[in-house]
Amino acid sequence: MKPTSVLFIFMAAEVVTALSPTRAVAQQPDNFTVYAVGLEGPRGLTFGPDGYLYVAEAGTGGTNSTAGMCQQVPGAPGGPGPYTGGPNARISKISRDGTRTTVASGFPSTVAPNAGAFIGVADVAFLDGTLYALVAGGGCSHGNPNSPSGIARVDRSTGKWSLIADIGDYLKTHPTKYESPDDFEPDGTLYSMITLDDHFYTMEPNHGELLSVSKWGEISLVIDISASQGHIVPTSVAERHGSFYVGNLNLFPIDPQWARVQTISKGGYQDDSAPGFGIDPHTYHIVHSKAGFTTVVAVNFGPDGLLYALELSDAAGNPAPGAGKVVRVKGSGEIEEVITGLSVPTGMTFGPDGALYISNFGAAAPGAGQILRFDIPLSY
Repeated sequence: MKPTSVLFIFMAAEVVTALSPTRAVAQQPDNFTVYAVGLEGPRGLTFGPDGYLYVAEAGTGGTNSTAGMCQQVPGAPGGPGPYTGGPNARISKISRDGTRTTVASGFPSTVAPNAGAFIGVADVAFLDGTLYALVAGGGCSHGNPNSPSGIARVDRSTGKWSLIADIGDYLKTHPTKYESPDDFEPDGTLYSMITLDDHFYTMEPNHGELLSVSKWGEISLVIDISASQGHIVPTSVAERHGSFYVGNLNLFPIDPQWARVQTISKGGYQDDSAPGFGIDPHTYHIVHSKAGFTTVVAVNFGPDGLLYALELSDAAGNPAPGAGKVVRVKGSGEIEEVITGLSVPTGMTFGPDGALYISNFGAAAPGAGQILRFDIPLSY
């Protein structure tokens, strides 16, 4: 199987990059409302305190090359690089009538011309009423040497933003146990972010780690997933009762139902453990792993308390338009399909109205991206 740094490279991009916005509208699931159209690689999304839906967008890439200046992402046939960059990613907000407004722009965006892979702003989150962006397209290896990857604070009134944590630099000085040589990304491919107790928690799929960042910019490792799991490409994280739930993309070509959602918690010592073999109660460990998923790109808990997982494509082989779906884990442990027919979806969030909002065509050509709204029957 071929390693992959994150969902929107290799086959995913090759399959859907050529789709125009017109063709994208023709590929749709059932029972949905189109909430917004014309987005440039929509990824993570969240509702703000003002009631608007805020959407991270990968942007349009750029033409700036740093080949020869710094370590580059491997090119074909092993990797997607080298990338070219430019300040072309943004954050949009969507009103209830579907009107899109740019909140902030000029974020680093990058594209791998050989693979059609776009990376820019990966996710958005609010902490104490302030908007923050997870910037994934920055760094020299992405053609943006003067604009690092990390977490940025955004002023919604002016559109100005500033980095509070240079995660790209942290990755270079804190290597994980296993880093795939075939698709290694020096500046990482940050993908998802949540907030908890004045901290941000972000998944880095290429290096395979969950990081904690304080609102003052202090970065620390929560767990190196690669140390025990290898290169499984963990993309998404949710939290419940002090435990983290992490979904992984897995490798291409797709082998359905082999992706997992893993529970990461602080463990205690077992009474029957041999001396020196107990689990450190002060550090995080993978305490449970549930299989049966395919290409997980987002996890979230619904109003019914169940875990929902967004899958890029459940078809064997290459990601395909119309093969994306949402599943949920019932109390019995059964994995139940909730939404089918999505096309390379990349993010989801539950709204204050209880509906599920999904970034559809998130891994397609800029301009094809949509936000779809679903009223789904909850399971209590």
